[in-house]
Amino acid sequence: MQKHHGQIVEILVRKKGFSITELAQHSDVSRSVVYQWFNRKELNADIIHRIGRIVDHDFSNEFPEYFQKTNSGNYDTRNREMMRPNQNRVNLWKDKYIVLLEQYIQLLSTEQ
Repeated sequence: MQKHHGQIVEILVRKKGFSITELAQHSDVSRSVVYQWFNRKELNADIIHRIGRIVDHDFSNEFPEYFQKTNSGNYDTRNREMMRPNQNRVNLWKDKYIVLLEQYIQLLSTEQ
């Protein structure tokens, strides 16, 4: 019998005390998308890693196929960081904005 990824994730999210709204906000998706995740029989590794990071749960026991074992026998979760392209993009634009804002302020102060 194949496990239902969405149900497993939903149970663990609720056990951790997260609401659908909180999970949606931290995931940068709508509540309806979270409900869609919970209804899926299969979730991709990106979604599972993202949710795990948000609720602070290591899903390697529930989904060992999405984690690589290292030589020490521990699970390598470095690829979890690949899950944050949106946050990396936000930081990139934020940094560019700050640099431009500082240049603008400097320009204003030199013209007066």
